Amino acid sequence: MKIKVTTLYVDDQSKALSFYTEVLGFAKKSDFSNGPYRWLTVASPEEPDGTELQLALNNNPAAKAYQQALFQQNQPAAMFFTDNIKGDYERIKAKGAEFTMPPTDVTASTIAMLKDTCGNLIQITEMKRW
Repeated sequence: MKIKVTTLYVDDQSKALSFYTEVLGFAKKSDFSNGPYRWLTVASPEEPDGTELQLALNNNPAAKAYQQALFQQNQPAAMFFTDNIKGDYERIKAKGAEFTMPPTDVTASTIAMLKDTCGNLIQITEMKRW
């Protein structure tokens, strides 16, 4: 068994696609509609056939409440891993992203947190090498 897709709720799928591809650097994997429903995923260009992130519209009350609760509690909706957090921080910041936490050393890793412009906080993590 494999994890192929995980879901992230967003308040605007087009804005999310722009942020996750143009700012974070992910690649659009699938994008198709069936009536009002839009299936939209992105993937890491480093693992194009790896796990996909579905950017799902938060158009139901449970999804919207979940997304808002995480944000209000300063909890990341997703975590992405990198080998160069300081370089990614500078690259992403230069593209206009709003960080709520710059790279900060914590137990076993360095983390940074940013807003995705679509209602979520995203954590970027670099694991420490021992």
